[in-house]
Amino acid sequence: MLLPFLTQARAPLTCEIDALNESGEQQRISIPAERALTVYVDKRELVTLMTLGAQPELLVLGFLRNQRLVTAVTEVESITVDWDVGAAAVKTRQGIADLEARTAKRVVTTGCGQGSVFGDLMAEVDSLVLPPANLDQSQLYGIVNAMRLQETTYKSAGSVHGCALFRGAQMLVFVEDVGRHNAIDTIAGWMWMQDEAMTGQDKVFYTTGRLTSEMVIKSAQMGVPIVVSRSGITQMGQELAQRLGLCTIGRATNKRFLCYSGAERLLLP
Repeated sequence: MLLPFLTQARAPLTCEIDALNESGEQQRISIPAERALTVYVDKRELVTLMTLGAQPELLVLGFLRNQRLVTAVTEVESITVDWDVGAAAVKTRQGIADLEARTAKRVVTTGCGQGSVFGDLMAEVDSLVLPPANLDQSQLYGIVNAMRLQETTYKSAGSVHGCALFRGAQMLVFVEDVGRHNAIDTIAGWMWMQDEAMTGQDKVFYTTGRLTSEMVIKSAQMGVPIVVSRSGITQMGQELAQRLGLCTIGRATNKRFLCYSGAERLLLP
């Protein structure tokens, strides 16, 4: 499989500033970075993403995937990120047909940093078919514990969301960004860059953020049938998950959780 060339333009994830604490004392602290990354596809400006900057090439690739602007990783020849100008240049092999028309309808989502989606992705929901998969309670507890132990930017600087992809209780990849929509897009890009374009069939997606309609749709587009969150779920997120047969589990901390949809996929003792 012909994979695209990706630069490795990682940027510092945190910076140090002086803050005043409750005792009136100056304190040196770390805060997460936030950078504007303007995406150009075949020299045409597409969108500006606000990002931490950890894995910008995978973020852009996953964004194109989850917006259904490209349908296979082989359609992308290269993604070049230059932080000096805050730009990501995407070069496709054959171009993207009707790019302007397909991106004309833009919806600002509830994602932190204001995520956006192009086109009418809701119209595609009923065409998504999720694979059969189950998660037992011990695996769920293993996922929650793995996230508790994970070293994160959030622990040192706060103000970011973390997402991870698991096979059972085994963590495959972990990503943080200023918005959960960026983190899931980065994981989508990572999956495409694996050998044979990794599928979501036996995977579980974890997020520290709430399960909105955007997160549910993106998980389903990636073929991941089980989603776990440290937070809760929105009404539209829950309704879409039920339509899709996607298992959503929220408020997952320690030994507590709530299953909002797809309970048949959750195996309890």
